[in-house]
Formats: sequence, C-alpha cells, structure tokens
Amino acid sequence: MSKSTEPQTAEGAYQYALRLLTARDYSLARMRVKLCARGVDEADVESVMHRLQQEGWLDDRRYAGRFAESALATGRFYGPRLRLEMRRRGFEAGIISEVLENLLEDHDQAADIMMVVNRRYPGLDFSAASDRDKRRVVGYLQRRGFGLSEIFRSLRTTR
Repeated sequence: MSKSTEPQTAEGAYQYALRLLTARDYSLARMRVKLCARGVDEADVESVMHRLQQEGWLDDRRYAGRFAESALATGRFYGPRLRLEMRRRGFEAGIISEVLENLLEDHDQAADIMMVVNRRYPGLDFSAASDRDKRRVVGYLQRRGFGLSEIFRSLRTTR
C-alpha cells in the first residue's frame, strides 16, 4: 500500500494537515477532501478539522480575503469570475459575499481595467486599434470577470 492511501490516525492526519498548511492556505472544504483522500476516518477528519480551526490554522474568512485581495491586485479575476473561482475553492456563499462586499467597495473598477490592459497590452491605443485587436482586448477583460459596459466606458476614456 502506498503512503498516500494508508489509513491514518488522528494525530498523523493532524501532522499531515499542518505540513500542507505550511506550503499554502486551504479552505475547509479542500482540506477535508485532502484528508479523506489520504484514507483518514470521517470521525478523525472532523476532529482534525475542529482542532485546526480552534488553533487558528484553518480560517475560511481569512483565506477568502487573502485570495480575493490577491486576485484583484493582480487582475486575475474580478466580479462574477472572482465569485466563481472562490466557489470552486470551496468557500461558502455567505463568506464570499461578505469578503467581496468589503473588497469591491474599495476598488475602482476602471483603474483595475486599465492596470490589466496596460500590463497585458502595453502601449495600446484602443481608439486606434483594429476591430480584431479591440475584440481581443474586450474578450480578455470579459474572461477576467469585468462587465462589458465598464470595459467600454474605461477604454473609451483612455488616450
């Protein structure tokens, strides 16, 4: 039997979870999946999850906030796309709404659009761009989660 499929004790599962958390944060849902895939008993999974939460190692609200801040700062995801990515990572809808409500009120969507465009297409003059290039830029921004009306409003006011 390989090490990853051997059933583990609660203490072994706890140590495994701590090793995972030293590399990066995990949502409660993702950590639960990781422990179950490792062959840990359901009762042990619950006790390990409870212990990790009590000790402050697992906190969905904190992780969701950091993930959303990072995604917005880098322009990776925005709006509905950010909400979808957070859902995929196992965050509860209430936590997602709370985090995004707090973060998005501090962000200027037009400035975020221009940051993404300037990083991806440096020196682009949208008004002088060909229709093909305009479609490419707009599609790129839409895939990141920006709304079409905000994209056009931001791009028309540049240069």
